[in-house]
Amino acid sequence: MTEPQKGNNNGQPSSRPLNQKVPRKTWTTLAILGSALLIAMYGETMLLPAIPDIIKEFHISYTTSSWILSAYLIAGAVATPIAGKLSDIYGRKKMVLTIMIIYIIGITLGGLSPNFTFLIVARVIQGIGISMFPIAFGIIRDQFPREKLAIGVGVFSSMFAAGSVVGLALGANIIENFGWRTTFFSVVFVAIGLWFIIRRYIEDNQDSAYVMQSPELGNSLDSTDNNIKVPNETDTITNNTKNIDIKGTIALAVTISSFLLVLSYSQTDHIENSQIALFLSVATISLFLFIIIEKRSKSPLVNFKLMTNKMILSANIILVIAFLAMFTVFQTIPVLVRSPQPLGFGESVITTAQIQLPFMIVFLLFAPSSGFIVSKIGNVKPTLIGSIVSAIGFFSLFMFHSTGILVATNLAVVAAGLSLMQVGGFNIILQSTPRKFSGISLGMTVLFNLIGASIGPAIAGIYMQANQVFVKGVIGSFPSPDSYNLIFFTVALTSLVPIALSIFIKKKLPYQVLVE
Repeated sequence: MTEPQKGNNNGQPSSRPLNQKVPRKTWTTLAILGSALLIAMYGETMLLPAIPDIIKEFHISYTTSSWILSAYLIAGAVATPIAGKLSDIYGRKKMVLTIMIIYIIGITLGGLSPNFTFLIVARVIQGIGISMFPIAFGIIRDQFPREKLAIGVGVFSSMFAAGSVVGLALGANIIENFGWRTTFFSVVFVAIGLWFIIRRYIEDNQDSAYVMQSPELGNSLDSTDNNIKVPNETDTITNNTKNIDIKGTIALAVTISSFLLVLSYSQTDHIENSQIALFLSVATISLFLFIIIEKRSKSPLVNFKLMTNKMILSANIILVIAFLAMFTVFQTIPVLVRSPQPLGFGESVITTAQIQLPFMIVFLLFAPSSGFIVSKIGNVKPTLIGSIVSAIGFFSLFMFHSTGILVATNLAVVAAGLSLMQVGGFNIILQSTPRKFSGISLGMTVLFNLIGASIGPAIAGIYMQANQVFVKGVIGSFPSPDSYNLIFFTVALTSLVPIALSIFIKKKLPYQVLVE
């Protein structure tokens, strides 16, 4: 039995069942594909406590070390739209399986790294694995009832934290006893096993082209929703599912890489100003070309017509800042904890993981509950509350980070806020976008988030490289306390922007959406 509801998160009535159940097969799909996210995040966070070890072993600067995270994220950002387009052509399940094979190759090579360049190449290959998640989420999204979608988003997002918990806890012990290279091999066979499970049990009966052409689905969120003035491009999109924006992808990769090179090497002595100017010029020109290419492309990576919608744009900025702040901290904490006293805590790899674990655990606990909260009270209030909580956590981290307990406590507060921000922000975007453009919109969101995340470690590296001092009796230089103050203060100031944007979104949404 169905009956009209007060309204969905777009303020539109719904004729779906009020208490529609989620099929068992959907939960199975969520569990399996969520495990793929867990493994990938394990592969990401297992290296965090080892960043100081890699710096020491390969004799690299703090800015150069940011590429351990940034290379992984840039590869994911560039590969995501390509993989999404290929999934339209060859099917989502086939692409998930193909990308997992590439990921397995990347983590295997990472464990064999003889030098830093080889490690970065392996991380780039490994980073391509990120592109499976928008595709996997597309499979999950199509199987969840719309009213339960926020729950699915929350559970799927919680695998991010679950993988991080396992990565830090297990990775730290492996690094301590066997070295950082062994962390790569610890996940290879698990990933291979999961590949066979996905191949055997995951079904993807939803034809992407059909979704775009289906009048029923296409009209479930009309192009006039939330004042998105997008012309009827269904036929255009359907006819161009086989068009891959190679030119735009190359321009984007050059833009991001060149910009990060400017950030990474602006504080190093062995790079001349003329070289920095060259990187900056390349970044500017490639960005200009990217915009031109995207406006002319029949199948762009970034749909500027969608991005002109203030709701979608504001929510995207909120998520970008969340990811940027998160990965800035990820790069910073291991160096702070393992640097010798009085500049740092002078602690071990195990302690480094223990200090970061509260962030991951709280995120793991809050992400699923955030999904339930959003499904009950809408998207905007949790996003606003999460923005405020995370800002409080970041400012507290700036003022109080002299001991491991203080850092761990503040990170837990930050995690609580970010989990609400992310689930709420993603749902604002999904439910502010016409259904026939949801895949494009989600792909853009993931792209922007990965770009923001890749910039975060570079920002941390700049501050740490620019403010170094020596410790008597210890070989080498280390970031001064001022560097950590600058990093945490920068992140804290940036965290105020999502609060303002959440208030803006709240004022723009219809009243019935906020009281649903």
